[in-house]
Amino acid sequence: MAFTQKDTECMALALKLSKLGQGSVGANPMVGCVISSDDKIIAKDYHRQYGQEHAEINALNQIKHKAGNCKLYVTLEPCSHQGKTPPCIDAIIKAGIKKVYVATLDPNPLVSGSGVKLLIESGIDVEVGLLENSAIEINRGFIKRMNTGLPFITSKIAMSLDGRVAMKSGESKWITSEASREDVQLLRSQNQAIVTGSGTILNDNPMLTVRNKKLRSKPLRVVIDSSNSITDKSLNIFSSDSDTLVLNKDNSKILDNGKIDLELALKKLGEMGINNVLLESGSGLNGAMMKSRLIDEFIIYTAPVILGSDAQPMIELPFKKMSEKISLSIIEITQVATDIKIRAKPL
Repeated sequence: MAFTQKDTECMALALKLSKLGQGSVGANPMVGCVISSDDKIIAKDYHRQYGQEHAEINALNQIKHKAGNCKLYVTLEPCSHQGKTPPCIDAIIKAGIKKVYVATLDPNPLVSGSGVKLLIESGIDVEVGLLENSAIEINRGFIKRMNTGLPFITSKIAMSLDGRVAMKSGESKWITSEASREDVQLLRSQNQAIVTGSGTILNDNPMLTVRNKKLRSKPLRVVIDSSNSITDKSLNIFSSDSDTLVLNKDNSKILDNGKIDLELALKKLGEMGINNVLLESGSGLNGAMMKSRLIDEFIIYTAPVILGSDAQPMIELPFKKMSEKISLSIIEITQVATDIKIRAKPL
């Protein structure tokens, strides 16, 4: 079906609204909803808080659930199961909606097409696929977790122009500009967990928190500690600003090389309902994650400085042949003050 310009505008607004739930909907997807009557928007809202009403109910509440002959635009298939809230399908049907536009189906096996099926069986016209790619991108972490059990992993790297992330001693403060470091605060707030290695903790003693309190986000701090070296409870990682999980030999599966099984560690985070993870670590853990093909996206801040050949490389992957190289697809390049910010995905 060819969607009208008004249909596209309504779904675009619903997608914009859905992003407002970032950082507060927990394990749930971000969802926005718009209701129109005679091509005029009469209600709009989004899923605001984990455990509270979904976007469709919030929008219907604005018009007292009286939506006879109206169109409803929603960025993810309405739920058909009882969770922390009743199924949205029942409310949509009861309100008298005549047509529902769904950007993309819900990969949750508890829904997965059943919501659309129930709407159609109740006599409501349903169209799926309006601005679907945008809807999938917004909820890429939730979708990946539903399909694989793993969260979406973004590796954040701050490096010099010659690809170095720290001096040989481990010193790394500061390679990039203050503006880039502020941009990282926003990036942290968009993820439910921040993962790092024990080496980063011992060398830098970072807080790994979101300093900007207006962002209303407290990601879980996760430390990969294969050697059980994190014992000092006075380290900043154990501050009261956010929760911390240390994965070590006592609570994780250890491989033959003595290292933690990273895929199982990430699946543990997935089981906790974590959709999006930010990896902020040194070259060792970044290399191990990349070797295991666990990184979905890189965000690389490159500063116009040179640290020299003795400094630590961006990623520890001791390739010997050109055929071993890993190719990336560059998605976006922007300038942040004096630095260059690159978004790229492994091919």
